[in-house]
Amino acid sequence: MAQKPSIPKGTRDFGPVEMVGRNYIFNTVRSVFSKYGYQCIETPSMENLSTLLGKYGEEGDKLLFKVLNSGDAFSGIDFESFRGETGINSNALSLKVCEKGLRYDLTVPFARFVVQHQNEISFPFKRYQIQPVWRADRPQKGRYREFYQCDVDVIGSKSLINELELVQIVDEVFSKMGVRVCVKINNRKVLAGIAEVCGAPDKLIDITVAIDKIDKIGLDAVKEELREKGLEETAIAVIEPVLLLQGTTEEKLAKMRGLLAASEVGMKGLEELTTLFGLISCAGISTEVQLDLSLARGLNYYTGAIFEVKAKDFEIGSICGGGRYDDLTGIFGLPDMSGVGISFGADRIYDVLKGLDLFPDDIIGTADILFTNMGEKEVAYLIPIVASLRERGVRCEIYPDQAKLKKQFEYADRKGIRYLAIVGEDEVAEGTVSIKNLSTGEQRKEDAEKISGLTW
Repeated sequence: MAQKPSIPKGTRDFGPVEMVGRNYIFNTVRSVFSKYGYQCIETPSMENLSTLLGKYGEEGDKLLFKVLNSGDAFSGIDFESFRGETGINSNALSLKVCEKGLRYDLTVPFARFVVQHQNEISFPFKRYQIQPVWRADRPQKGRYREFYQCDVDVIGSKSLINELELVQIVDEVFSKMGVRVCVKINNRKVLAGIAEVCGAPDKLIDITVAIDKIDKIGLDAVKEELREKGLEETAIAVIEPVLLLQGTTEEKLAKMRGLLAASEVGMKGLEELTTLFGLISCAGISTEVQLDLSLARGLNYYTGAIFEVKAKDFEIGSICGGGRYDDLTGIFGLPDMSGVGISFGADRIYDVLKGLDLFPDDIIGTADILFTNMGEKEVAYLIPIVASLRERGVRCEIYPDQAKLKKQFEYADRKGIRYLAIVGEDEVAEGTVSIKNLSTGEQRKEDAEKISGLTW
């Protein structure tokens, strides 16, 4: 019995209908990215595992897809040599048997690219990248193991104008798509300041990982996780009111200045937020933008502003996110190269557009017109007509086999082709083409010499 074909969980096939929608997303973001002066690059699907490990935190490392070395990768491995006080050092063992890994995101490969090609590019370097990434996550609604990211980053500049541009890009992309979104902004320096004033500066990563889950697990579960990470009740008492803070952006910033007065890094973060929200106000952005002090974004490399975008009218996780990273390239030998970027989740955006029925009616993934095949003489007559139409940019095809008209009509109908061009003996003799509008049923004859000038 033949094996039933299948694909791994968390991955998907995309047919012609889906690809029309996905290409609409890619083309929309690409057009906006280019408008702001960003240039396209691509990096390999696989990176050296040493490039990826340790860049996403302990939880991120667990979600890396590792590529086993070819041959007998485990031959001659002394597993006990990788054992430490807390058990097997999985990262060290992984590097021994897996030299490569599938990229987890596009930011770390971008940092590697910048360092490797630093003498070939001009700084500040503005790039965009639209490629798939892989995460060994548990598949669920809106969460996939293979998915596309549309990243836009600028590196080599600390100016907050770059953060403003990212918010403008988000505003323009989702305005074009007709999706109402909310942009949430925070600053990792503010989170570092909170860790300082609550007496746990060494617990910053634990704090950010925990509070980043507040939308998923709720405040009580976040507090319990903080306890499990060793935070005292006095420290949690400092963090809790910050997560519950209400009011306008100005009111929140004012209250936080009082709380973080003793933290230099925290005050620096508040200063950056004040400047950024001032720039956003000047830009006249129509999208809702709010300060969310519970926003943490779990990736370790963020050091400044952090962003998250959520759809207002569709229940799904964040559809866009990113932030400022001050020294991501430093781990590859190029220190003090600050960058900031944001990533559009194409797969989730597709789900939002489909769920809200927002794909434009005029995006077409098929031919405008199908020419019937009624025999050799008729095909020879219509080939130059079809060539003339294609030269004008009209999408058309010839039915490849001589078949009954009903079968060719059904083919056009199934594919959603709008017009059927019927060419039989009479049309060849008259020098005409019969055009049938498959939506209205209207049929008319047109002069073959004039058909290329028609509007389709």
